[in-house]
Amino acid sequence: MAKVAFIGLGVMGFPMAGHLKTQGGHDVTVYNRTADKAAAWAEKFSGKSATTPAEAATGADFVFVCVGNDEDLRSVTSGENGALHGMKPGSVLIDNTTASAEVARELYAAAKERGVDFIDAPVSGGQAGAENGVLTVMCGGDEAVFERARPVIEAYARMVGLMGPAGSGQLTKMVNQICIAGLVQGLAEALHFGKSAGLDIERVVEVISKGAAGSWQMENRHKTMNAGKYDFGFAVDWMRKDLGIVLTEARRNGAKLPVTALVDQFYGDVQAMGGNRWDTSSLLARLEK
Repeated sequence: MAKVAFIGLGVMGFPMAGHLKTQGGHDVTVYNRTADKAAAWAEKFSGKSATTPAEAATGADFVFVCVGNDEDLRSVTSGENGALHGMKPGSVLIDNTTASAEVARELYAAAKERGVDFIDAPVSGGQAGAENGVLTVMCGGDEAVFERARPVIEAYARMVGLMGPAGSGQLTKMVNQICIAGLVQGLAEALHFGKSAGLDIERVVEVISKGAAGSWQMENRHKTMNAGKYDFGFAVDWMRKDLGIVLTEARRNGAKLPVTALVDQFYGDVQAMGGNRWDTSSLLARLEK
């Protein structure tokens, strides 16, 4: 059993911290900007809550963070009362936020200055993956540190991999989001075409999902998309944030991402329709408006 802190109890962090307590058997202290949510977590999981990230991190062996963006991440780690101010030498800061590779490298260096280790560890699998403890975790950092952290991370994951040095986890998450953006747009267009052609979508998907066109998105989202329901996971606002990170990194490294850039614009159209909190499969709604 390790002493663990978890900072950020959103739709992902709340259940992830819970798995660290129930599945991992760790001594968990949480912090959340909205104190009521931290209190609710502590009551549900018989854990503890703290009033600042630094307080939560004091004495912890592993400190997890899952917040909104780069600036939120800087605030709760290296800002006033940030986690790094409370962490002991030899402890490990593990960032589950989907953020930039740049901030990952920045925090790796800041942690090292304090004798603390750092792993960027963004996740994939959405709210359902977090709740069921079956997330995919893409890590960047030092191999020896990763091997120490892996057994703790596995409490909420079904796949944990080291992708390379600091920032590599974030870069891998960018690859993941590029794939998803193109897949969802392709599926949206396919369903739109099939419906326009008068086909029975359920019969179509039953057949083509067993062939080369099959995907997780097709298996898990085609029914809700066909029904025009878009309240099943990762929100459009979050996807646009992620694709913004992707496109910024592509400008830096010279990668050409014409489809990703176009799908990002399409998600902008969905936002203009009022679909900010719809899930990412709502690209179909844009075609059917």
